[in-house]
Amino acid sequence: MARTKEFDPDAALQAALELFWSRGYEATTMSDLVERLGIGRASIYATFGNKQELYLKALDRYTRATGPALTAELAEPESGLDAVRGLVRRFAAEAGSDEVRFAGCFVTNTAAELGPHDEVLARRVERSWEHLETLLHTALVRARARGELPAGRDPQTLARMLGVMLQGIRVVGKASSDPARVHDAAEQALALLD
Repeated sequence: MARTKEFDPDAALQAALELFWSRGYEATTMSDLVERLGIGRASIYATFGNKQELYLKALDRYTRATGPALTAELAEPESGLDAVRGLVRRFAAEAGSDEVRFAGCFVTNTAAELGPHDEVLARRVERSWEHLETLLHTALVRARARGELPAGRDPQTLARMLGVMLQGIRVVGKASSDPARVHDAAEQALALLD
């Protein structure tokens, strides 16, 4: 008879995500994971695979959790331009709050720590960025169709610039104690939409 799991894999994956998010991949050891998840190494390996596979599952969980909210945020207002402005300003405000500032974005953290060295994770990060860029592009196309975005502005190029800038806000926000730094940059970027 098969033995039943004595732990909740979903809760364990969430705990792993939180640990990786706060400490990073390299600084998190298997011993740290055993302690945080409250399960043995053998159970971690049997359920999630090795450390890299567990990290990939945690990253996928993060993107599945954040993706729908981001989609809703950029699709909700009738005005695509209002949606984009709201998102950029939210990122800037969060970068100045201690709760978000110190954690940053798990995708951005992954890009900075592991992207140059891990092709599999780099592709996951790229997919996340492409998703963000697509959402921004769709909102900006909607804005242009409503006459909110000047005709000379290219929604695709603006979406790409804003996507890169949003990732930059997350990075700078982690290290800067001056909220004006990201706020001013965000407002300057938004001025390109006028």
